[in-house]
Amino acid sequence: MSFNSLEQLVGAFIEQNALHERPLLRVVKCWAEVVGAAVAAHTRPLAIQRNILWVATSSAAWAQNLTFERQRILTKLNPYLPPNNLLVDIRFSTAGWQRSPNTKQEQTPIKNDHPSYIVTAVTRKNHLHAVPENPRAAFQHWQETMRSRAQGLPLCPQCQCPTPPGELQRWTVCSFCAAKKW
Repeated sequence: MSFNSLEQLVGAFIEQNALHERPLLRVVKCWAEVVGAAVAAHTRPLAIQRNILWVATSSAAWAQNLTFERQRILTKLNPYLPPNNLLVDIRFSTAGWQRSPNTKQEQTPIKNDHPSYIVTAVTRKNHLHAVPENPRAAFQHWQETMRSRAQGLPLCPQCQCPTPPGELQRWTVCSFCAAKKW
């Protein structure tokens, strides 16, 4: 029995494992080119098992639409793979989709950016307010809160209701009047 050097053993191990990873790595490298940037932003190749490529999608709608395109994608993808590892099918699923911290995330709107958002100074008293004893007391508390919020707001030119400044900047009227126009 001959002994192999550590370098030879590590080299053989890396070579064996690289053979299993190589097709997926090739797919990942050419994925955006094959499917296009828009589709690549909503998909991520996960694994190849028994010559079937498993791809995570950001939504079920993407998975369904891409299922109809899988033969076209296979035709474009297989030339990038070695002849003994050609893909026979692609399966799209939302399973496994998680936005990685490295990807550029779409900016989600913050509530402060919404045109109807009003900055209010909420006093500690409002937070600690006791539960109203009856519906009339609850309504009166709500009415006082709404009046205090509406103080100092500009009026809608159409209906003369107090309107957040963001709504006037965006639609030149309040959101209710803007919705009536649509």
